[in-house]
Parts: sequence; C-alpha cells; structure tokens
Amino acid sequence: MHKPIAKLIFLLCLITSTANADIWKWIDVKGNTHYVDTLKPIYTWLDETGKVWYSDKPDHENAVSVELVWHSTEDSVDEMTAKAEPEKKRGDTWAYDGETPDERYEREKAEAYYCKRAQDIYDSYLKAPRLYRTSEAGEREYLSDEDSARTLAETEARVNELCNL
Repeated sequence: MHKPIAKLIFLLCLITSTANADIWKWIDVKGNTHYVDTLKPIYTWLDETGKVWYSDKPDHENAVSVELVWHSTEDSVDEMTAKAEPEKKRGDTWAYDGETPDERYEREKAEAYYCKRAQDIYDSYLKAPRLYRTSEAGEREYLSDEDSARTLAETEARVNELCNL
C-alpha cells in the first residue's frame, strides 16, 4: 500500500474512533433535566394528576416543544445522566417544602422557559391578522371573531398562570 494512502486511512480511523455524538440537554415541565443524543422534536406536558409525559409528537393539547440545548460531545447520554451536576447559580425566589436548592434552580429555569414560550405564543396571536386552526386535511379553518377572542383570553390566562402574573 502506498504511504500517503496508508496515512489517510490511519487518519480517518483515528478521527472516526474519537468522534462522539452531540449530547443535547432539555428540561421537562417539572424542571427535571434530561439528556438526548438526537435533535428529534420532544414535547412534554402534565396530565390532570400531575404526571409528566413526553412524546415526539404534540399528542396532547397542553404539549409544548422543549428547547434542546447543546451540551457536549464528550460522553454518552447515560454518562451525562449519571454524572449530571446542577449549575451553581441560584435565584432569590421561594422554594417548595423539601425542595433542594438544585431542584429549585431547575424548577425556576423550567418555569421561566414555559413563561416565555407562552408569552411568545400569545404575542404571535396578537400580531396575526386572523387566527386559524389547521384541519385534519391540512387546510386552514379561520376562527370567528368570537372564537378568536376566546382563544386570546384563554392564552392570556395561560400566560398569567405560567408567569405568575
């Protein structure tokens, strides 16, 4: 084998053997941190009993898309989950009984994320010329003025709830 080709093969083997997948971090509706190695969409929501659900589709009316934040390429998802350490910053708000500072911090981050997400949705509704739903056939069904007003009121109430307003 020619030396340049052998060097090229060796370099390719070296590069591929040390390459790791990107690890993405996300936080569910209860403030729990999760790690994944894919950019596949993730939706999360709480049911009536307070149980957290996850899906790759928005299968529930309260489902919200999570924000995937790049974390590292150094370890596997299992290794990241096993050695997850909370960040050191802390907010100055109240904590639940028995809630550790780490749990409080993660909860506060999640609450801030869902508040901003709800506000962004509400703002987009206010800026839209007309509100609509997409039918099962994929067509737009424009809302009546009454339905639009009700949707805006419900969304504003959700913002107030999530943002503690």
